[in-house]
Amino acid sequence: MEHAADGSLVRDGTILLGAGLVFVLLFRRLGLGATLGFLVAGALVGPQLLGLVGDAETKLGFAELGITLLLFIVGLELSPTRLWRLKEDILGLGAIQVIGCGIAIAAILALAAKFSLAAALAVGMPLALSSTAQVLPMLQSSGRLRTPFGERAFSILLFQDLSIIPMITIIAAMSRNPEAAAGPPGWLLVVYTVLAIAGLVAVGRFALRPLFRGIGNLGEREMFVFAALFTVIAAAALMEWLGLSTALGAFVAGVMLADSPYRHELETDVEPFRSILLGLFFLAVGMMLDLHAIAERPFFVVAMAAALIATKAGFITLLGRAFRMKWRQAVALGLLLSQGGEFGFVLLAQAQNAYLIAPEAASLFGAIITLSMATTPFLMMFTRRFREEPIVADGARDGPKADGANAIIVGYGRFGQTVGQMLMMQDIPVTLIDTDIEMIDIAEEFGSKVYYGDGTRLDLLRQAGAAEAELIMFCMDGDQLDLGQLEAIHEAFPRAAIYVRTFDRRALVRLKPGPARAVVREVLESAIRMARLAMEGLGVLPSEIDRAEQMYRARDRERLRIQIEAGDIRAARALVAEQAPWGGGQRE
Repeated sequence: MEHAADGSLVRDGTILLGAGLVFVLLFRRLGLGATLGFLVAGALVGPQLLGLVGDAETKLGFAELGITLLLFIVGLELSPTRLWRLKEDILGLGAIQVIGCGIAIAAILALAAKFSLAAALAVGMPLALSSTAQVLPMLQSSGRLRTPFGERAFSILLFQDLSIIPMITIIAAMSRNPEAAAGPPGWLLVVYTVLAIAGLVAVGRFALRPLFRGIGNLGEREMFVFAALFTVIAAAALMEWLGLSTALGAFVAGVMLADSPYRHELETDVEPFRSILLGLFFLAVGMMLDLHAIAERPFFVVAMAAALIATKAGFITLLGRAFRMKWRQAVALGLLLSQGGEFGFVLLAQAQNAYLIAPEAASLFGAIITLSMATTPFLMMFTRRFREEPIVADGARDGPKADGANAIIVGYGRFGQTVGQMLMMQDIPVTLIDTDIEMIDIAEEFGSKVYYGDGTRLDLLRQAGAAEAELIMFCMDGDQLDLGQLEAIHEAFPRAAIYVRTFDRRALVRLKPGPARAVVREVLESAIRMARLAMEGLGVLPSEIDRAEQMYRARDRERLRIQIEAGDIRAARALVAEQAPWGGGQRE
């Protein structure tokens, strides 16, 4: 029996992953996004149609870890600097959107569908949320995530994610479930929430940071993955034990590490698991789509989905105009956020368990959310001519932002510190990355935020904002880069100019044919400076010192040119200057 179960698990996994792969590739090719591909694939292979895969509830419960990891990554994005800069959009746009749309949808349900006030609120609140998992990838793929438009969309999504916790508390307070009534009252859940958050913050400061510092000193990247997953799951488990949202635990875990040096490394390590589990989540949602309920009441499902989209799109458009957005941008924002979201399924399940809505209603509104999510790619395609065109790479750009990665410096030792500090003196925003834990701690004492991670990895550079960066500067000790890595980095981030510090002439000869705009030998200028000081001390005339430097630099450039063309460090040995060819050495 155990072998059969294992075989069933392997078979189901093969079918789900295969169907997801085929439909996501197809829908990506059609410009419709991955989410719709997962939903269609799940519905097709699920029990409602082909029946190739069953037990959707179990798979959904496991795949909900994807939402937990998503909230962890959202928490990692919340550095204090970025939060402060977006505070008006988060607390203004976000709060008004969630409250306004929730009340409007609840009113429609109460008046048109004759829902009770409690049921209308229990359904209206989930429907006010949009799909973070669907919208953020769309913004990233269009290159608009860090534009003013993308940041406003992100601010609304962020407040929506934050509002899940009070929504769960409200549903628990309205619960008609005798078991819930026997449990702690709503006000006590709020106390539990505050205490749990305070406890997680304390654990993060006094336990997690030392843990990651120790792992960083060991240099074991695999242990970073283990520790990151343990952090997320342990925080979620604590919240679940207290009867609170597991997503809240993961979110707090992310926030308490957002300002740590390990943010980019953690984000990079968790991202693949988040992507896979969110894909499984949408596959499971597609499998659970109740096609019979839709077939029995197709007019209600289609009409409510249309009402949901129209209400949210209209409200967010007017809200955007009130916040001084251009009308094209406001319309684009309304359409982009008009769908229901993945957390709606979680909140509908909470409302069903609280006996506020019947299971049939939960199935119907789950289908409505799914249908609304399926319409978003089509809406964005059909309205493209009416919306603002994406900003082109060579167009006008906003000035540097406090958290924008205009320059990424990899390696913040004695060399990188000089480079970074000179850039920062010109108010150029810089993201600093290094793997030396001791140096990171010392830099923090002097007010510099250095993130932990291997800055030669493409995935970590992408997390650090390299796709939007103008400069990527490798200032590490030694020869840690080869030509293949530089070419891969340039191909992945073509708009960023690459500068590389090299150890010696040999490394420069190896790298110079590559895409780097400049390759700098680390001791060349300091050695020339010392030679000048030595000649000054011997009383050599300043004009002779300048001539010696010019001659050395000219010979050095010619040697390098020949060596690079030949690919051999031994080439051009005859150009090594042993004595001044002009009979120098004249002294005062």
